[in-house]
Amino acid sequence: MAKTRPGRKDLDSYTIRGTNKIVRAGDCVLMRPSDTSKPPYVARVEKIEQDNRNNVKVRVRWYYRPEESIGGRRQFHGAKELFLSDHYDVQSAHTIEGKCLVHSFKNYTKLENVGAEDYYCRFEYKAATGAFTPDRVAVYCKCEMPYNPDDLMVQCEGCKDWYHPACVGMTIEEAKKLDHFVCSECSSDDDMKKPQATFSASPGADGKVNGVT
Repeated sequence: MAKTRPGRKDLDSYTIRGTNKIVRAGDCVLMRPSDTSKPPYVARVEKIEQDNRNNVKVRVRWYYRPEESIGGRRQFHGAKELFLSDHYDVQSAHTIEGKCLVHSFKNYTKLENVGAEDYYCRFEYKAATGAFTPDRVAVYCKCEMPYNPDDLMVQCEGCKDWYHPACVGMTIEEAKKLDHFVCSECSSDDDMKKPQATFSASPGADGKVNGVT
């Protein structure tokens, strides 16, 4: 843990200006950008300090949005996806606009309702090199892309693989109306039992594994 500099003292918490919301070390927060046309920055608070002039500073670890990373936003990145970076900073606590929740990828996919304050993180990101940890994740469908929780996928009742409707020649509306789905590779097996598939389920971690860069 970083040592407190002379003339500063550690604080257990900070109340966001104009609210009754309390921030503590370990919380995730939304921070006001200098360019107000941009969305708020997301950070994890590591430490809260107050100097001898009663100015409160927070040491934060930044989350990056995909479009802020070296590789940019890709097809499999969800709208609420963030990368936990190795970029630390000290900011005025007055720039904190609100609190948010950054879920694990697994827990995010289980949310019944995703609120404005809900985000998820499945990668750590090195800001200087653009490297990700883990650098390999499960991929699905003919396109062999990692799972994007914003996209509907249908599961083949034969091979149990997951497919994007567009990759198997159907629209989202058609996919939602299906009682069952069999991919082209499995459709020749006429003796296969065809229980009704559940399309609300999401892919697990048992797909093929490919690199993300």
